[in-house]
Amino acid sequence: MNLDEHGAAHLPGAAAPFLDALERVAAAVPADRAGVRLHGVPGLAQLLAADALGTLAGPAMRPVRTILFDKSAAANWALGWHQDRTIAVQARAEARGFGAWSIKQGMPHVEPPFSLIERMRTLRIHLDPVPEDNAPLLIAPGSHRLGRIAEPDLAGVVERCGVAICLAEAGDVWLYATPIVHASAAASGARHRRVLQVDYSADALPPPLAWLGI
Repeated sequence: MNLDEHGAAHLPGAAAPFLDALERVAAAVPADRAGVRLHGVPGLAQLLAADALGTLAGPAMRPVRTILFDKSAAANWALGWHQDRTIAVQARAEARGFGAWSIKQGMPHVEPPFSLIERMRTLRIHLDPVPEDNAPLLIAPGSHRLGRIAEPDLAGVVERCGVAICLAEAGDVWLYATPIVHASAAASGARHRRVLQVDYSADALPPPLAWLGI
């Protein structure tokens, strides 16, 4: 698949040189939670910076949010079709076009103008193999070019765009246009399905808003 046309690209083995270091990060995170937002983890910012894994996201991109997803026997879930629309910031502040504030794991999140989301990129770094029975991400190819999609219209978008299954081996990376419509089923086995999801942006936020960062 092609990032510009389909909104996703598979990068086999792209994270393999960093896998041991990422495993150490994951080992320090509770294994019984659906998704853990990571901030201030020693060494993680360096792994995800522009001279390491960040080169995969594109020029001038910097990591602005990281979540570790670990589907296992202790924490297993399904996720319906949706777009990622929120970002993590340092503190709540009023700015034109920013709203729908929320707190997730103690971190302020806000929905920015969708044009900002459209310029973002997301890396999903696989720490475990993801065959078809281990809850691979499902995407609607090309949906990243349709702008902000109302929830009642998501099913129709998926029907028109079709569904692609994002299989992976440990050390693989999937690169996505952040607004792509995506979903995943619950895992059917008892093994882990650890994915480090990292959002990247080249934009500065309007003061006094500031990215929370890594």
